[in-house]
Amino acid sequence: MTTLKIKFRPSSLKDKEGTVYYQIIHNRHMKQFATDFHIFPEEWDDKAIIKPAIKTDIKRIVLLESYRSRISIDKERIYKIIKGFENSASPFSADDIVNSFREYISGFSFFNYAENLIIRKKSAGKERTAETYGSALSSFKKFRENEDILIEAIDCRLIEEYQKYLIERKVSLNTISFYMRNLRSIYNQAVEEGQLPLRYPFRNVFTGIEKTVKRAIPLDIIRRLKKLDLSHYPHLDYARDMFMLAFYLRGISFVDMAFLQKTNLKQGRLTYVRRKTGKKMEIKWTSEMQEILDKYEKNSTSFLFPIITSADGNERAIYRNKALIVNNNLKVIGRILNLNMPLTHYVARHSWATAARNKGIPIEIISEGMGHNSENTTRIYLASIDTSKVDYANSLILESLK
Repeated sequence: MTTLKIKFRPSSLKDKEGTVYYQIIHNRHMKQFATDFHIFPEEWDDKAIIKPAIKTDIKRIVLLESYRSRISIDKERIYKIIKGFENSASPFSADDIVNSFREYISGFSFFNYAENLIIRKKSAGKERTAETYGSALSSFKKFRENEDILIEAIDCRLIEEYQKYLIERKVSLNTISFYMRNLRSIYNQAVEEGQLPLRYPFRNVFTGIEKTVKRAIPLDIIRRLKKLDLSHYPHLDYARDMFMLAFYLRGISFVDMAFLQKTNLKQGRLTYVRRKTGKKMEIKWTSEMQEILDKYEKNSTSFLFPIITSADGNERAIYRNKALIVNNNLKVIGRILNLNMPLTHYVARHSWATAARNKGIPIEIISEGMGHNSENTTRIYLASIDTSKVDYANSLILESLK
């Protein structure tokens, strides 16, 4: 016969929180172990376990509610451990139950699991996935003030509080969605591997894509950028060249451009596979592209462009650092051109799509040219119709009423 009781031990100091602890009795042997739930005597009730005191502030109420939820989860887990021992038909003790529970807590804390998963992703060569998981985990840790939590204890209330935390710090909806989708992915893998109940804690938070401000610049600005004399500023000249290359190559992403191999260019055709979608791309090599390639000293590595110039195992770190430098320098160029928006490498992708649309090229061809899996994705890149055209259309409608 095995029993579990939830107990409270008041503090020996006046006006200090006491500790909730668990008591397990098996074959008349008792084992007690403390939790990290600290409450005041007036918040303890042997029947309700934990209850808010009169006039308790909302933050304290939320904390006590989380304690109740975690106690319920702990009870469920401890009873599963007891049942497992009983089904094994082997002798066991109260110490065995406690040790198994502590091992479980250590293995299935969210931070611990996520950090191990990130290491596994890196080992499997999925560095981009590891980076996105790491970014989301870092944000969640700040919200939790580095206090780890059991995976089973993650619920809708906690994730909604996290979203509120991000909104209060003026984090954009798309960034919130990025964090939520990556945390959800980590959570779902943990549930699957740990055979835990799936509670859908992310169902009430934003995981979609907000319509973003268009980042395209018109062809006349592209021409000005191309003709801009930057010969006295090599770092800006290089950034401009990388932007123009991206534009010439139908808005190729910086990561795809950085990792292109010399073997990708054969018989006047550049062929590669997009890292994001896995879609095969083929582009006719032109004199404009070759002109930029010839401008720089031939790369001694296997990479086509002068972005990753050292093959020493740190290629991804080199690419990320170069991307940061290029984008910072492009922003300087944007100010020289008096643009009303930051100029970044990504603007080349939006600009190519918009230029193609303005030339009357069908959206399905633009979609194919950009390597999208869906035409809906392509529409995100297309700049809105000029407001002057909308105003003109509206004037025609109003004129018809006269």
